[in-house]
Amino acid sequence: MKQTILYLSFLFLVVFFISCENNVEETMEDLVVSECNSAISFSEQIKPIIDTNCLQCHNGNQFPDLRTYQSIKNFAAIIKEETQTRRMPLGGSLTTDEIKAIACWIDSGSLNN
Repeated sequence: MKQTILYLSFLFLVVFFISCENNVEETMEDLVVSECNSAISFSEQIKPIIDTNCLQCHNGNQFPDLRTYQSIKNFAAIIKEETQTRRMPLGGSLTTDEIKAIACWIDSGSLNN
């Protein structure tokens, strides 16, 4: 009987801590989403990042071509994935703020603003 009570107490504590951990993760995700500024400007913020960090390779000589808005929009999902995983640009020269700006712009609809 005593072992059963100890086992159940231990099991309760494990479940309790796991649920607390999951709640913290959800709260952190909500925090990240709320930090996104949907008014981020393609011409003032995103295009300069791409021009400085991507066009040395993706200037029509290498896929994808990132010289125009339409092309950047067409490959937005790939750009987001490649920058967030830091596979691109080669050498990982983007700052965390630049990566967040790109993701925010894409998540906000990739507007030509």
